[in-house]
Parts: sequence; structure tokens; C-alpha cells
Amino acid sequence: MNILAFESSCDETAVSVVRDGRTVLSDAILSQADMHALYGGVVPEIASRKHVEAIAGLTEQALADAGVSKQDIDAVAVTYAPGLIGAVLVGVSFAKSVAYALGVPLVPVHHIRGHIAANYLAFPELKPPFLALAISGGNTMIVDVKDYTDMEIIGATRDDAAGECFDKAARVLGLPYPGGKPMDLLGQTSQGGKYVLPRAHVEGAELDMSFSGLKTAVVNLVHNAEQKGETLDAPALARDFAQAVSDELVPRAMLAARQTGYRVMVAAGGVAANSVIRSDLEAACRAAGITLYLPPLKLCGDNGAMIGSQGYYEYLAGKRAGWDLNAYATMDLNEVE
Repeated sequence: MNILAFESSCDETAVSVVRDGRTVLSDAILSQADMHALYGGVVPEIASRKHVEAIAGLTEQALADAGVSKQDIDAVAVTYAPGLIGAVLVGVSFAKSVAYALGVPLVPVHHIRGHIAANYLAFPELKPPFLALAISGGNTMIVDVKDYTDMEIIGATRDDAAGECFDKAARVLGLPYPGGKPMDLLGQTSQGGKYVLPRAHVEGAELDMSFSGLKTAVVNLVHNAEQKGETLDAPALARDFAQAVSDELVPRAMLAARQTGYRVMVAAGGVAANSVIRSDLEAACRAAGITLYLPPLKLCGDNGAMIGSQGYYEYLAGKRAGWDLNAYATMDLNEVE
């Protein structure tokens, strides 16, 4: 079964053709990162306009790269939540028109479900149930993946997402947007251990996280040094920051594994590309005898293939959308029907 999938929740326009939820026939992506770097973050109106400009051409490219025609498409899948509302709406509107023109079903996909499904593309043997640590620019959560379309959030950030904090920390350090990769590369040049940064604890919710205090601590540290004319050790700060984020994520993921009894864990989302977090997760899972699946770096960020993969399983579960499908800026994973 060939699914044509669309992803436009932030600043990547992505179109992919995926066969049977596991095989990527094509994955065309156009990033706007360089453009938004001028502003230090994503400008929603610009992102939406660029999606409009790119999506039709990328669709033709994805079909050509896959070696299939429009008549070979059996269904259309699209991210409909969560994300920048204007950006998501572009993908939803275009996907509806394509599905209508081709006379095929339209399948709505939750963005975070897509990130988790990226692992199915990299690891053919992976099947639910398992535990997922979903960490990205807009979301940070621990998910009980009971089946391909049956998921429950059992832990989440109470405020900022981990990826957002990386971007803000990078910005105050003068690093380019998006900040995750520059922070990681800078941190790899230091052993760290120089700066004491906070680790939050949410009383009464041991699996929940909070990153706003960490973000504020880094911003204040940098600003205070500037005001006093002191020189910061930027590589050490980047390394210590990544360690602080990892120290919030990894222990809670391992606690969730103990509480649920799962022996399989996956990571998902852009922050899963961070070398410190990947290393700490690998070490913790190895020590606990848990099988860990880490998606390749190219599947950590937003892409259409992950939407095509999850769209296949949503299709098998009978999920269909009408022509009145809307886009949503926010939607809890537990709210998906």
C-alpha cells in the first residue's frame, strides 16, 4: 500500500511516499532554517507562506523520486496537529485537495505519533508495546505505546519543551538557529563540569519534567557575565546544559520503564539527536537490560516519511478524515480518537 504523506507543522515542508508503513520510497524535504535563522527563531507567517510556495513542487518531486504515479497512491496522510497553526493548515488544505482529486482516503496523523513511528522505518523488527521518550522543539513526553494507534502520555514537561530550551540557550550564547546541533557540537569540545545548573523535580508527579528554570538559569548566567565583563567558557556551558537536560530525561524514562515493566524503549524527535542524551540513554538501558532503539539522525527531525508510516497504521485502524478536517495548534496525544 502506497501512502503519500505531508508534514508542515513547523519550518520544514516535507512530502514522502511510504509503502506498507515500513519502506520509504521517497522523502523530499525543504528546510527554511536558514531563513528563520535571521530572526533567531521561526516566524510563523513566513513559515506558512514558504510552505505554500514549496508544497506542490515537493509533491511532484516525491512522486518522481519514488518512481510512482498519482494513480499508484492508495491514501493520503497528513499532520493535522500540533504545530504552528498556519503552517499545519497549509499541509492539511493541500492534502485534502490531493486526496479529493485522487479519490483516495484522507488519514489524519498526530505529529508526535509520527515521530514515534520514525523508528518503524529504521527498525523493521520493532513492534508495540514499548515505551517512547518523545523529545522535540515543541513537545517533551514519555509515552506508553500500547499498540500502533493506542498511546498514553504518562509523563511530560510542565512548561518548556527540551528542544525549545536548547534553542533559547543557543541564542543567548550567540549560536545560530536552530540551536540543538550547534549546542551539541560546541559541547562536544568540552568535558563540562564547570557550571552548576538546576535539575527540577515536580512534587507528586515523578515522571513529569520542568525546563523553564534551567532555561532561565542559563540566560541569567550569560547576562550576568556580560554585565561584569567576565568571559564565559561557552563549550563547558553547552556541555553542562546538555547534561542537565539529559539528567531530567533519562532517569524519568528509566523510572517509567520500571513502573510499566517494558523491556523495550525508543527515542523520538529532534532532541533525540543530541549526543549526550543518546549516550546516557544507551548506558542506562544497557545497565537495566532494556532494548533501546535510537532513530538515525535523519529521522529525528521533522520529515514526511514518519507521517506516512504512522498514517499506514492509522489507516489499518480505520481512521479517516472528512473534507472538513481542520488543523490544530495544540492537541494532547491522549485526545486522539
